[in-house]
Amino acid sequence: MSDANNMFLLAGILPAMRRKRNAFVVHPAPVKRMSKQLRPPSVSSQDLDPALDPIISWWYRQPDARERFRWVLRDSIDELLDGERTGHWCYQHFGKTEKTHLGTVIEINLAKEFAIPQGHDLDWRIAGCDLDCKFSKDVGGWEIPMEMYLCADHGEQSGRADHPALVVWLDDDMSHWAAGVVRVTDDRLKFRDRNGIRERQYNRDNKRNLSDAGMNAIYWLWGGLQQDLPENLLRHMNPADRTAVLDASLSGQQRVNELFRRMTEKLVSRHVINTVGQQDDAPKRVRDARNPAPQGIGSEGYWILGHQEAHPQIAAAFGLPIPEKGEWVSVKVAEVSQSSSRPKVKIGKSYWAKAIPGDKIGPAPKIPRGRLED
Repeated sequence: MSDANNMFLLAGILPAMRRKRNAFVVHPAPVKRMSKQLRPPSVSSQDLDPALDPIISWWYRQPDARERFRWVLRDSIDELLDGERTGHWCYQHFGKTEKTHLGTVIEINLAKEFAIPQGHDLDWRIAGCDLDCKFSKDVGGWEIPMEMYLCADHGEQSGRADHPALVVWLDDDMSHWAAGVVRVTDDRLKFRDRNGIRERQYNRDNKRNLSDAGMNAIYWLWGGLQQDLPENLLRHMNPADRTAVLDASLSGQQRVNELFRRMTEKLVSRHVINTVGQQDDAPKRVRDARNPAPQGIGSEGYWILGHQEAHPQIAAAFGLPIPEKGEWVSVKVAEVSQSSSRPKVKIGKSYWAKAIPGDKIGPAPKIPRGRLED
């Protein structure tokens, strides 16, 4: 085939491929919960396994460890959701391969965040101990391979020691999560009775789950069940609002505008914007949403606050969540008198406060650069 024909084909095929990649995809709301109704992690036992003490102490010495840990979980889910390209916005939209891969993504991102080196026999090495990180969407669902524990019956597949494991669980439907440390032993893994004979209970990959004794041996970091996994905004949105925002008949800009109309006073992340826009430069839609109609919603009285200039100052004055880089919060404002007792900010010669029922709503003023007057 000639070079001219090749160029002709590429000219026709590549634009078509790009249009397909940027097509807006709508996924249904899930009908099943992410996690099974298993017992939530309890407060850690005081009977600490001495072998775990160096690892537990290491976690507690890390600056802001709990806060960093929960955000690694949020970022790992969002990374795999990849809403800009897939339109996915909850765990239930994953296929089998993606569900399996989530544990790997969490392990990689935790290692990066906390600068955890590779182990000699296992994936990690903390405080001189080799250990593995195991994730499951179900409490107790962690799959333990043979190389993590001693067993004479496993021959060469047996581990060199009874190794510790960091077990991680989250439920994005409930914004719950937990992380614990347990030393894996043969007796802490499940057995079953078959015709009166006690035998080890393996899955198809020759892995086993923790028994009740193993579950009771977990030391739960930070006291057990945590209820502050950073919110999955689209998952927790009112269904009617979500349907209105994820409307395939709207343009990407119109969807982002609708998101900020309906989700006022709540942090909106870059991931959410990418999922709603499903375009190459979805964050540009945020900048455009600040404009007057028809492009944006500024003329409807909305401010969309970011992390720069006076925006955090305004958010703090109004008692709103303060955006970090890659986050925004919208608020509807109304002009008030200087004598108003409502929290307010001064823009030019006028004062502005969060709008309440009965306020006259007009175009929101442009926020000047730099700090506002006190």
